[in-house]
Amino acid sequence: MKCIIGLGNPGHEYAHTRHNIGFRVIDTIAAQKRIGLREGDGEFYSGAFTVDGLTTLLAAPTTYMNNSGLAVLDLCRLHGMTPDDLLVVFDDFQLPLGTLRIRESGSDGGHNGLGSIIYHLGTDRIARLRIGVAGCTIPDAHTHEAMAGYVLSGFEQNEVKQLPLLLEKAAEACLSWARDGVPKTMNAFNRNFFSDSVES
Repeated sequence: MKCIIGLGNPGHEYAHTRHNIGFRVIDTIAAQKRIGLREGDGEFYSGAFTVDGLTTLLAAPTTYMNNSGLAVLDLCRLHGMTPDDLLVVFDDFQLPLGTLRIRESGSDGGHNGLGSIIYHLGTDRIARLRIGVAGCTIPDAHTHEAMAGYVLSGFEQNEVKQLPLLLEKAAEACLSWARDGVPKTMNAFNRNFFSDSVES
């Protein structure tokens, strides 16, 4: 089994913020596969689909971002998964809006959700898909306070029009990872889909 985990904060007030784009990718895949996400035996919603004998679990932790690792640990214990079975999907304000960047491992890059997962699983060898959310209104001063406010803000009107394409490409990247692994997915999806520039 493979598991795609979208990160975000529960609650209506956070639903359309930049920080919740991981949740929206999970919702996009669930809609494409026509499956519902239900409460699990832990602090998460999940649902599964099977294609060509491969079962893929979609999950959205409800612990709030900073404690995402607790929900992911429960998911692994419940389904007998290891870190090699996981793809974590989340926002990155250090990447321009429209950028996708998938990696096999690495540091949390300052993202508290991924940091919590790395801490609770005891390894940074966890595949992750970063989704660029940095638009033209991003603060010049990247202080902790300024950036916390920025990622918890909504997208600008012109950005909202671009989101369907970004969510579609992110969903495709997730399914490519489940089917083909990280290297092939990197080659196909590590780019900015609004400027068509390739990400290294």
